[in-house]
Amino acid sequence: MSKPSFDLYQEVTDRIVGMLEAGVAPWRSPIMGRGSAGYPRNLASGKPYRGVNVFLLAFTAWSEGYGSACWLTFNQARDRGGSVKKGEKSSLVVFWKQHELRDKETGEPKTVPVLRYYRVFNAEQCEGIPIPDAVPFETAAFTPLEACEKIAVGYPNGPTVEHGGARAYYRPGTDTVRVPEPSRFSPPEEYYGTIFHELSHSTGHSSRLNRGLDTDPSPFGSADYGREELVAEIAAAFLCAEAGIDPATIENSAAYLQGWLRCLKQDKKLVLQAAGAGQKAADWILDRRFAE
Repeated sequence: MSKPSFDLYQEVTDRIVGMLEAGVAPWRSPIMGRGSAGYPRNLASGKPYRGVNVFLLAFTAWSEGYGSACWLTFNQARDRGGSVKKGEKSSLVVFWKQHELRDKETGEPKTVPVLRYYRVFNAEQCEGIPIPDAVPFETAAFTPLEACEKIAVGYPNGPTVEHGGARAYYRPGTDTVRVPEPSRFSPPEEYYGTIFHELSHSTGHSSRLNRGLDTDPSPFGSADYGREELVAEIAAAFLCAEAGIDPATIENSAAYLQGWLRCLKQDKKLVLQAAGAGQKAADWILDRRFAE
């Protein structure tokens, strides 16, 4: 439990606003009623979270691609013989604590509710702890593609790659790519198209081609965000071609397509610039450095 050294009310409000700006109402689908994570609960006590914590944790599970609905504190992970993975970021949980004081006018003792918080981690952010709601997948059903594996594994000084959850993403802060287990993809070309996309994002890290992903991140839905997605899609297409497989299907959600259309209509140079940046990203992963 922590005493807030900041405006806790504003912190919670800012997080909800951030969800809305990301295009998701936290009290509606897709974060509520999902089969992948379910209703958030504490792993140690088994108790479900209540109030705004439901939205805060469910949204985090959805946005980070966690497949588990179980959360626990740093000490709870340690007490269960496990630990939090290095570099993992905690999530906020708030609660009311009754605080005893004396009435200024009458001098009589009274209690008032005071907002407090503590921090938790999803079970998938930990290691050495069995996850009770983990969904088993038959890994034998996945057949690796040699040419694709060679590209993915051969990325020199690339990011850390983790498998798990239900969503693929690149996290610039920890320089980590996370994708669902390969057995979740059918056919295997879909897996490699996905991981090529996320690896392409990682070339934008300041230690590589420096597209500002970790130093000047663009908000979701912005023109720069859409431009980066287009660069990653193009780079992934080049990598798929290099491996001799069909390119992964471009993300076809209405939000992405409309965003790209808007960008293309506003900037006639975008396609050429994105294609150039995508080629550089693919070349970087393939360890091909060409002079300008």
